[in-house]
Amino acid sequence: MKDFQVPIEAEQDTEPAAGRIGDPAAFILRETELLTPPLIPEVTLHLASDCLPLWELTEEELAERGLPPPFWAFAWAGGQAVSRYILDHPETVRGKRVLDFGSGSGLCAIAALKAGAAEVLAADIDVFAYEAIRLNAKANGVTLTATRADLVGTPCADWDTVLVGDMCYEQPLAGRIEAWLRGLMREGKQVLIGDPGRTYLPKENIDKLIAYAVKTDRRLEDLDVKNTAVWQLVARPS
Repeated sequence: MKDFQVPIEAEQDTEPAAGRIGDPAAFILRETELLTPPLIPEVTLHLASDCLPLWELTEEELAERGLPPPFWAFAWAGGQAVSRYILDHPETVRGKRVLDFGSGSGLCAIAALKAGAAEVLAADIDVFAYEAIRLNAKANGVTLTATRADLVGTPCADWDTVLVGDMCYEQPLAGRIEAWLRGLMREGKQVLIGDPGRTYLPKENIDKLIAYAVKTDRRLEDLDVKNTAVWQLVARPS
């Protein structure tokens, strides 16, 4: 995996050449629409209107099979919940340095900037997510930084607040992330997690801040509306 970090400056961006095989930005522009997530009318994203065809097209584009679903193409319930919370409680991120981990579409990163964050890093190892973040930053007129580096295990000393939307869906990934996030929390970072009741959400030393009813798509979830909470990791005496 190539490890790099690039500033995304929407006002200086140029359009990718359309139709070029292997060009994720062109693929995203071709196969998605600018849509508003149900819970976050303040933000517009390049999103898919149908899950399965886009998944198949992604496999075709990369000439591979068995790729994971294009998580970057959907406004997942956990990310919407975190975004709604920080937009309604801007003091959570105002003037702070924010890491949006597992950023996907960049929704939480964009919401943090709209809520007054001083700077934001959107981190996602998927090259399509990286390009989606770039395009979505442009669509919303914000400037952020993105990376495809795998940050799990790094100290992240430069960040005050870590946002995690919907990352507790499978093991061992969730366990690996939890251990890292708890380490960051012990270093004084604020860690907020948006989750609609995934199996591997941490069960201990975590406080519920708020819950939202988030409209979802039955092609992605088991319900039309998911009760989705924003949680904060906390330290308690043993």
